[in-house]
Amino acid sequence: MTADPGSEATSAPPLVEVWDPFVRLFHWTLVAAYAVSYLTGDELKGLHVAAGYLVLGLIGVRLVWGVVGPRLARFTSFVRPPREVLDYLGAMLAGRAPRYLGHNPAAGTMIVLLLALLTLTALTGIAAEGEGILAKAFEEVHEALADLSLGLVALHVAGVAASSLYHGENLVKAMLTGRKRAR
Repeated sequence: MTADPGSEATSAPPLVEVWDPFVRLFHWTLVAAYAVSYLTGDELKGLHVAAGYLVLGLIGVRLVWGVVGPRLARFTSFVRPPREVLDYLGAMLAGRAPRYLGHNPAAGTMIVLLLALLTLTALTGIAAEGEGILAKAFEEVHEALADLSLGLVALHVAGVAASSLYHGENLVKAMLTGRKRAR
Protein backbone atom coordinates (compact mmCIF):
# COMPACT_ATOMS: atom_id res chain seq x y z
CA MET A 1 0.00 0.00 0.00
CA THR A 2 1.38 3.44 -0.92
CA ALA A 3 0.78 6.63 0.97
CA ASP A 4 -1.35 9.33 -0.56
CA PRO A 5 1.00 12.13 -1.79
CA GLY A 6 -1.08 14.69 0.08
CA SER A 7 -1.16 12.72 3.32
CA GLU A 8 0.48 13.83 6.54
CA ALA A 9 2.87 10.85 6.33
CA THR A 10 4.55 12.07 3.14
CA SER A 11 4.37 15.83 3.49
CA ALA A 12 6.88 17.91 5.37
CA PRO A 13 5.58 19.95 8.29
CA PRO A 14 4.45 23.40 7.22
CA LEU A 15 6.92 26.25 7.52
CA VAL A 16 6.10 29.55 9.19
CA GLU A 17 7.93 32.86 9.14
CA VAL A 18 9.75 33.30 12.42
CA TRP A 19 12.33 36.00 11.77
CA ASP A 20 11.40 38.97 9.63
CA PRO A 21 13.73 40.32 6.92
CA PHE A 22 15.06 43.12 9.15
CA VAL A 23 16.08 40.72 11.94
CA ARG A 24 17.86 38.47 9.44
CA LEU A 25 19.59 41.37 7.69
CA PHE A 26 20.59 42.82 11.07
CA HIS A 27 21.98 39.47 12.23
CA TRP A 28 24.14 38.73 9.20
CA THR A 29 25.29 42.35 8.79
CA LEU A 30 26.28 42.38 12.47
CA VAL A 31 28.20 39.12 11.96
CA ALA A 32 30.07 40.64 9.01
CA ALA A 33 30.73 44.00 10.70
CA TYR A 34 32.00 42.35 13.88
CA ALA A 35 34.24 39.98 11.89
CA VAL A 36 35.69 42.85 9.85
CA SER A 37 36.25 44.93 12.96
CA TYR A 38 37.82 42.09 14.91
CA LEU A 39 40.09 40.97 12.08
CA THR A 40 41.32 44.42 10.99
CA GLY A 41 42.34 46.00 14.30
CA ASP A 42 45.36 48.28 14.01
CA GLU A 43 46.35 46.99 10.56
CA LEU A 44 43.44 48.68 8.75
CA LYS A 45 42.44 51.32 11.28
CA GLY A 46 39.93 53.16 9.05
CA LEU A 47 38.07 49.97 8.16
CA HIS A 48 38.21 48.83 11.79
CA VAL A 49 36.66 52.09 13.03
CA ALA A 50 34.00 52.14 10.27
CA ALA A 51 32.99 48.56 11.08
CA GLY A 52 32.82 49.45 14.78
CA TYR A 53 30.51 52.37 14.08
CA LEU A 54 28.39 50.09 11.89
CA VAL A 55 28.12 47.62 14.79
CA LEU A 56 26.98 50.43 17.08
CA GLY A 57 24.47 51.76 14.55
CA LEU A 58 23.04 48.31 13.88
CA ILE A 59 22.56 47.70 17.59
CA GLY A 60 20.81 51.05 17.99
CA VAL A 61 18.33 50.20 15.24
CA ARG A 62 17.85 46.67 16.61
CA LEU A 63 17.01 48.08 20.04
CA VAL A 64 14.21 50.11 18.47
CA TRP A 65 13.05 47.09 16.42
CA GLY A 66 13.05 45.03 19.60
CA VAL A 67 10.30 47.29 20.91
CA VAL A 68 8.24 48.09 17.80
CA GLY A 69 8.98 45.19 15.43
CA PRO A 70 6.92 42.05 14.79
CA ARG A 71 6.03 39.84 17.76
CA LEU A 72 8.98 37.41 17.54
CA ALA A 73 11.45 40.29 17.00
CA ARG A 74 10.38 41.98 20.22
CA PHE A 75 12.50 41.51 23.31
CA THR A 76 9.35 40.64 25.27
CA SER A 77 9.04 37.46 23.19
CA PHE A 78 12.43 36.03 24.13
CA VAL A 79 14.02 37.79 27.10
CA ARG A 80 13.26 35.63 30.11
CA PRO A 81 14.04 35.79 33.84
CA PRO A 82 17.18 33.97 35.03
CA ARG A 83 15.14 31.14 36.63
CA GLU A 84 13.50 30.30 33.28
CA VAL A 85 16.89 30.35 31.55
CA LEU A 86 18.39 28.01 34.14
CA ASP A 87 15.35 25.73 33.99
CA TYR A 88 15.62 25.57 30.20
CA LEU A 89 19.34 24.74 30.33
CA GLY A 90 18.68 22.05 32.94
CA ALA A 91 15.90 20.58 30.82
CA MET A 92 18.19 20.56 27.79
CA LEU A 93 20.90 18.72 29.72
CA ALA A 94 18.25 16.24 30.92
CA GLY A 95 17.04 15.70 27.35
CA ARG A 96 13.60 17.24 27.81
CA ALA A 97 13.89 20.88 26.74
CA PRO A 98 10.88 22.19 24.86
CA ARG A 99 11.23 23.52 21.31
CA TYR A 100 10.50 27.21 20.80
CA LEU A 101 9.25 28.67 17.56
CA GLY A 102 11.37 31.79 18.15
CA HIS A 103 14.38 32.08 20.42
CA ASN A 104 14.55 29.82 23.46
CA PRO A 105 15.36 31.36 26.89
CA ALA A 106 19.09 30.61 26.60
CA ALA A 107 19.24 32.19 23.14
CA GLY A 108 17.39 35.25 24.44
CA THR A 109 19.98 35.66 27.18
CA MET A 110 22.78 35.28 24.64
CA ILE A 111 21.23 38.00 22.48
CA VAL A 112 21.10 40.42 25.41
CA LEU A 113 24.67 39.60 26.43
CA LEU A 114 26.02 40.00 22.90
CA LEU A 115 24.19 43.26 22.29
CA ALA A 116 25.42 44.68 25.60
CA LEU A 117 29.00 43.48 25.17
CA LEU A 118 29.27 44.63 21.56
CA THR A 119 27.89 48.03 22.57
CA LEU A 120 30.49 48.34 25.33
CA THR A 121 33.21 47.19 22.94
CA ALA A 122 32.26 49.83 20.38
CA LEU A 123 31.94 52.59 22.98
CA THR A 124 35.33 51.81 24.53
CA GLY A 125 36.78 51.80 21.01
CA ILE A 126 35.46 55.32 20.51
CA ALA A 127 36.85 56.38 23.90
CA ALA A 128 40.24 54.91 22.95
CA GLU A 129 40.55 57.25 19.96
CA GLY A 130 42.02 60.10 21.99
CA GLU A 131 45.51 60.63 23.33
CA GLY A 132 46.96 60.07 26.76
CA ILE A 133 46.76 57.58 29.55
CA LEU A 134 42.94 57.46 29.70
CA ALA A 135 42.70 56.66 25.97
CA LYS A 136 45.32 53.94 26.44
CA ALA A 137 43.30 52.46 29.33
CA PHE A 138 40.17 52.45 27.17
CA GLU A 139 42.14 50.73 24.41
CA GLU A 140 43.12 47.94 26.81
CA VAL A 141 39.51 47.52 27.96
CA HIS A 142 38.34 47.64 24.33
CA GLU A 143 40.68 44.82 23.34
CA ALA A 144 39.66 42.71 26.34
CA LEU A 145 35.96 43.22 25.54
CA ALA A 146 36.55 42.33 21.88
CA ASP A 147 38.16 39.06 22.96
CA LEU A 148 35.36 38.37 25.43
CA SER A 149 32.87 39.06 22.61
CA LEU A 150 34.64 36.48 20.47
CA GLY A 151 34.22 33.96 23.29
CA LEU A 152 30.49 34.72 23.47
CA VAL A 153 30.21 34.38 19.69
CA ALA A 154 31.82 30.94 19.94
CA LEU A 155 29.39 29.99 22.73
CA HIS A 156 26.51 31.30 20.60
CA VAL A 157 27.59 29.19 17.61
CA ALA A 158 27.93 26.13 19.88
CA GLY A 159 24.44 26.78 21.25
CA VAL A 160 22.99 27.08 17.74
CA ALA A 161 24.65 23.80 16.77
CA ALA A 162 23.47 22.03 19.93
CA SER A 163 19.91 23.31 19.59
CA SER A 164 19.84 22.41 15.88
CA LEU A 165 20.91 18.85 16.64
CA TYR A 166 18.70 18.54 19.70
CA HIS A 167 15.52 19.67 17.93
CA GLY A 168 16.40 18.31 14.48
CA GLU A 169 16.25 21.62 12.64
CA ASN A 170 18.76 23.77 10.82
CA LEU A 171 18.75 27.07 12.73
CA VAL A 172 21.35 28.65 10.44
CA LYS A 173 19.08 27.99 7.45
CA ALA A 174 16.15 29.38 9.42
CA MET A 175 18.11 32.58 10.09
CA LEU A 176 18.79 32.84 6.36
CA THR A 177 15.24 32.10 5.16
CA GLY A 178 13.33 33.35 8.21
CA ARG A 179 11.26 30.17 8.27
CA LYS A 180 11.05 27.20 10.63
CA ARG A 181 8.71 24.25 10.77
CA ALA A 182 5.51 25.10 12.57
CA ARG A 183 5.71 22.12 14.93
